[in-house]
Amino acid sequence: MIQTVVKRDGRVVGFNEDKIVAAIRKAMLHTDAGEDAFLIRQIADRISIQGREQMTVEEIQDMVELELMNSPRKEVAKRYIAYRDQRSIARKAKTRDMFLEIMEIKSSDVTRENANMNTDTPAGMMMKFASETTKPFVDDYLLTPEVKEAVRQNYLHIHDKDYYPTKSLTCVQHPLDRVLRDGFNAGHVESRPARRIETASMLCCISLETAQNEMHGGQAIPAFDFYLAPFVRSSFVEELKVIESFDGQSYAHLYDTPVDDYLFREPGDLKGEARAVRHAVNRTVSRVHQSMEAFIHNMNTIHSRGGNQVVFSSINYGTDTSAEGRCVIRELLLSTDRGVGNGVTAIFPIQIWKKKRGVNYLPEDRNHDLYRLACKVSARRFFPNFLNLDASFNRHESWRADDPLRFRYEVATMGCRTRVFEDRFGSKTSIGRGNLSFSTLNLVRMAIECRHLPGEAERIEAFFHKLDGMLERAALQLHGRFEFQKTAQARQFPLLMSALWDGCERLRPDDTVEQVINRGTLGIGFIGLAEALVALTGKHHGEDAASQALGLRIVTRMRDRAAAFSDRYAHNYSVLATPAEGLAGRFTRRDRQTFGPLPGITDRDYYTNSSHLPVYFKCSAHHKAKTEAPYHELTRGGHIFYVEIDGDATHNPDAIMTVVDLMDRYDMGYASVNHNRNRCLDCGYENAAAQLAGCPRCGSPKIDRLQRITGYLVGTTDRWNSAKLAELNDRVTHA
Repeated sequence: MIQTVVKRDGRVVGFNEDKIVAAIRKAMLHTDAGEDAFLIRQIADRISIQGREQMTVEEIQDMVELELMNSPRKEVAKRYIAYRDQRSIARKAKTRDMFLEIMEIKSSDVTRENANMNTDTPAGMMMKFASETTKPFVDDYLLTPEVKEAVRQNYLHIHDKDYYPTKSLTCVQHPLDRVLRDGFNAGHVESRPARRIETASMLCCISLETAQNEMHGGQAIPAFDFYLAPFVRSSFVEELKVIESFDGQSYAHLYDTPVDDYLFREPGDLKGEARAVRHAVNRTVSRVHQSMEAFIHNMNTIHSRGGNQVVFSSINYGTDTSAEGRCVIRELLLSTDRGVGNGVTAIFPIQIWKKKRGVNYLPEDRNHDLYRLACKVSARRFFPNFLNLDASFNRHESWRADDPLRFRYEVATMGCRTRVFEDRFGSKTSIGRGNLSFSTLNLVRMAIECRHLPGEAERIEAFFHKLDGMLERAALQLHGRFEFQKTAQARQFPLLMSALWDGCERLRPDDTVEQVINRGTLGIGFIGLAEALVALTGKHHGEDAASQALGLRIVTRMRDRAAAFSDRYAHNYSVLATPAEGLAGRFTRRDRQTFGPLPGITDRDYYTNSSHLPVYFKCSAHHKAKTEAPYHELTRGGHIFYVEIDGDATHNPDAIMTVVDLMDRYDMGYASVNHNRNRCLDCGYENAAAQLAGCPRCGSPKIDRLQRITGYLVGTTDRWNSAKLAELNDRVTHA
């Protein structure tokens, strides 16, 4: 006898015979002979008694078909079969329409969910087909009913859900010194250790690209300057050996000669050893510059993930004060300033300048000249962004200025904002670690559902009750995903689990990754703090001090609960200021369908990212910094501060320095500056004119605005989804 039924979405429910009765009756009413109540009940009873204790919906429907075919009412069986077919087609219609959008390369929010992915290419189409058909499988078989309900009701979004079944991790900070020193095996062929700057530069690219194919997030290098500096020196020695072959004498005693700075200078009247050193330095500078050019070019042309997406790459640098490290930094910045191809701004890698007092920030600091150059380049090319090592939460008690390996104690970030530093299971570091997975809460939905309560205090209390419940579900979902991820075997990630992830040297190919991945983080993100505050108090945190206090209470509650979850589940939970792209509009569309267009809440096409002030709110950069800064300490899973400036920033690097000063003053962790940059899509010409109808170089009318989307640049806004385009058009500048 049937007791329970497994539904199509995987839920198990109690058996209800009346559903069989209703289905047969509906089929009979569409025939000439009409309803036969006795036969209906006879068939339903027989199925109920003869069936197994637990059956699927499809199995029960098959039994109904068979009973009808064996009955005198065979025409009812035909109607019932036709009805089943129609329902099946209806269920598949959504998938069919989505496939057609991809096949016909329609520009829609489905195909423009990720602006860094070209879904018009065959590889891009295949990735999107796979992505959209994998998500329902995750819903049906890998999520608990509680989590699935939170997703269905628009409270929770699971990022990279299409990668869920692969057991992949999100991102990692590459310990590049290990890769360059030992080489690596990427699964098909081994790479030898690097000996010269050109090889080291290429291995950087290969490491980032290979790991990108093993993970669903981005790749970063935490100390690009420190890692490449030794190969500047080895290249210098190599150049001295070349000069030896021409001069016919040994310069071995010069191999370790001090070089104060690697700068190109004409040898002039220099003679003998001094002239040899000058030639070697000049040749080394040229080689480093070419290597940096090649690195940037490769990171904008080498594709990963089936050939439809460039590597989502980031590099951190700025604190190596050695002559060799300074050479890497200088030539990287000069290559970035020059641009790629016809002088086009490079989209990747996202470059991150590590600002540090006593190293590069103050006028008397050794690398201050390079800091000023970084600001000049950022004013033209958007990069580098700026990471504040002096922020109270970014300091490491073991950092020492005279430690040649001090980069081990410096926080590094992914360009999009993801931060991994604190660790319950080892020493505090970013190197060889990353985020495992993250999910985002819709604060706006929770706040809207509390608007009907008469008093503000009641609304806020109800909101916190909802927030606590959804935080529990998010933590449970992330724990469940970790339990699934940890069953992966090391051989599934040939590079990541042989050379990159901290502790991977302990793993054999058939070992599971369980013993090492818990040093990564599980991120609980959020979106729409501004709109949630409007729903609860009538004003967002940039407009009202009381709303700001409530905003800080909300995110503090999230931070405190994340710490409690870390104790309960023994993971590194952290709160992330979500960099929403497709999600910014998806949450909003569904809430507007339910609640209508609410002023200041759902009346735009997007919700404001995380704890930012709304992009359309006009205020000074000082006010924006003062308001957003306190949230950085609370969101240690990652955060970013943006400033929009007007006009041609190319001639105003001081504006960039002013933003860094705001970071220093208000204890912020990570920041970047947006400004105007036009790009001709035909010839690549760029300038910063306020309005550019045609290209001054080739006359083309195809002009695009180069802009950030969630921390990274996108070469053309044609790939932005409708919500992010609406946000871009609403952005105002901050004086």
